[in-house]
Amino acid sequence: MAFENLSERLQGAFDKLRGRGKLNEKDVKEAMREVKLALLEADVNFKVVKDFIAKVTERAVGESVLQSLTPGQQVIKIVNEELTQLMGTTQSKIEFSSKPPTVIMMAGLQGAGKTTTCGKLAGMLKKSGKRPLLVACDVYRPAAVKQLQVVGEKVDVPVFEMGTDVSPVEIAKKGIEHAKRFANDVVIVDTAGRLHIDEVLMQELIDVKKAIEPKEILLVLDAMTGQDAVNVADHFNGQLEISGVILTKLDGDTRGGAALSVRAVTGKPIKYACIGEKLTDIEEFFPDRMASRILGMGDVLSLIEKAQENFDEEKAKKLEKKMKNQTFDLEDFLDQLEQLQNMGPIGDLLGMMPGMNSKALKGVQLDDKDLTRTKAIIQSMTVKERQAPDIINGSRKKRIAAGCGMHVSEVNKLLKQFDQTKKMMKQFGQMEKKMKKGGGLKFPFF
Repeated sequence: MAFENLSERLQGAFDKLRGRGKLNEKDVKEAMREVKLALLEADVNFKVVKDFIAKVTERAVGESVLQSLTPGQQVIKIVNEELTQLMGTTQSKIEFSSKPPTVIMMAGLQGAGKTTTCGKLAGMLKKSGKRPLLVACDVYRPAAVKQLQVVGEKVDVPVFEMGTDVSPVEIAKKGIEHAKRFANDVVIVDTAGRLHIDEVLMQELIDVKKAIEPKEILLVLDAMTGQDAVNVADHFNGQLEISGVILTKLDGDTRGGAALSVRAVTGKPIKYACIGEKLTDIEEFFPDRMASRILGMGDVLSLIEKAQENFDEEKAKKLEKKMKNQTFDLEDFLDQLEQLQNMGPIGDLLGMMPGMNSKALKGVQLDDKDLTRTKAIIQSMTVKERQAPDIINGSRKKRIAAGCGMHVSEVNKLLKQFDQTKKMMKQFGQMEKKMKKGGGLKFPFF
């Protein structure tokens, strides 16, 4: 999970503060020493760490904090605010041109996932009502053009290409002309990368920039490379003056050094984060929400947005009615599992829940394959068995287990879980009735 190691270290340091009624300056400085080590281990830039600790310490040893009723919580609040400030304070969006098309130039080293990210961004913009065009300007990497075409096809976005014998500058210019002719209001230009920064690469990118004058230059960085990613960002920004950063592989970055350093070092915001391999696994970057996740405070807003995006409203209303009427069956259970899978890795979803810190998650099996196995068992049942699980006897269990290639014990486990879920829903229903009689609030099912 993203920031797992850093999150665990920080929460450990703050647990000591929470347990004390009063704090003195020595207590705060000891905690800040642990925070400093945690940030350095997370591969955060040394200067960034030094400035961060100085700011937090200065605010935390103030009289208003040390004399407050909950000094530990006040210190955590300050750390949360400074982390948010470090990553950019507010969300930074793409700036669209008043006169279309908006030209977005994508840059980055090979291996950062630039071409796939072009597709992810195009898919996201299309979903928001834009008409994007992808332009293939990487004429050097074998099959780069083909890869962009495949990605474009998957997100249903057209790709403009002129092969590999034409200069990237010419392709970019012709691509924009094509977008104007066919009313594409966003042009995403996929440029060439290298395994390392060199003069030839930078000069070519500078030439493309001069020729097309992009509204945005977004640098694609591999979050897992930590401090190297920040150094790359600093170099690209010095040559191209980038407008923002897209962090890829953030779901695999347990440290978090790039996310916490890049804004402070370059002065440029992180605009998007890629949190998985699917072409839908891209999200807008919110500094305040990310700071909350790191400190184990959850990210309820992102969780709600994911649910709204992936859960069918009409199905949700029907499900609520079934819950109230005690008619919830395994077909409904299967439908919920499928919608839950669309929201992303279970570990990431749990990490968005307040109080669900990394220590708590260590005892939980966060294997998404469990969902797949559960689906396979339910899909091996007949429609009648799904709608009336009570009829599933020993012989039926054997047939179901054989049908999905699992043991009967797995089928028993699922049926027990389902039975417990139904009992819990019955309790919720009774609780809601009592609240209504007492004039209380309606119990929220979702």
